[in-house]
Amino acid sequence: MQTKITRISTDDGRVLQIAETGHPDGIPVFVHGGTPGSHVFFSPWVQDAEVHGIRLISHDRPGYGESTPLPSRTVASVANDVAAIAKHLRLNRLATVGASGGGPHALACAALLPDLIVAAVSMESVAPYPAKGLDWFANMDEGTTAEFRAAAEGREALTAFVATAAAGIADTSLNAMVEGFRSMSSSEDNAAIVEASTRWFFEASREGLKHGNDGWIDDDLAFCASWGFDLAQIRVPVLVMHGAKDTMVPIAHGRWLAEHIPGVEVRYFDHEDHITLFARQVPVARSWLVNQIR
Repeated sequence: MQTKITRISTDDGRVLQIAETGHPDGIPVFVHGGTPGSHVFFSPWVQDAEVHGIRLISHDRPGYGESTPLPSRTVASVANDVAAIAKHLRLNRLATVGASGGGPHALACAALLPDLIVAAVSMESVAPYPAKGLDWFANMDEGTTAEFRAAAEGREALTAFVATAAAGIADTSLNAMVEGFRSMSSSEDNAAIVEASTRWFFEASREGLKHGNDGWIDDDLAFCASWGFDLAQIRVPVLVMHGAKDTMVPIAHGRWLAEHIPGVEVRYFDHEDHITLFARQVPVARSWLVNQIR
């Protein structure tokens, strides 16, 4: 199935861009992309979906790509948008998965849309900021720490940080970005995985940032403010996945989430980092979701 792109209008007059791919009549799985990002799908996930009968759905969160910005949005705001997309697509049952910056959004849907969301997977997600009992910045790499400290400081500081970072993404070639991602990865035998992950990030982030940086700024501000829901609200099955070698979002965040989500299942991976987990553990997330939705 070729990626199908559509746009809908929300009740408050915004535009949301939606993407669909995989098996057109398959089990619907809503994918929440990372930060920065967009609706662009990671090709190994698409290939896996086609083989295993999965219909992948995603969107540009507000401020990314062709979706209208929503400066006041919280993490919880995504629930209304996902509900509107499901209504447009005439779906009354969805599984959902979010990686990195998509993780909190998948958890929001699990908490706030229990009649729609059947199950959710959170991969390498940050915990709320601040989180009682969690040293939020411990073992986090320098670049990610600087980004979130700027977000915690407020919109002005974060806008300046993101402007510089976004310019770097725009000015960097794919090959240079691959080398940069390799230097951040803990594995020595993953050249192909890192290249595939970098290519996806390169395409997804450039698509998301092509009209400006609002999506990235509003994502980070939402992560570092009240999320707008309580993890204790979650009543649907949730799987938390995290790599022990992750330095962008250290595994302590995943452990904290697992301790605060009712009935959660966990999968920790000793040899995965932030770059490799999303790429290599597709079958784990997919098979778990399929077992929950059937």
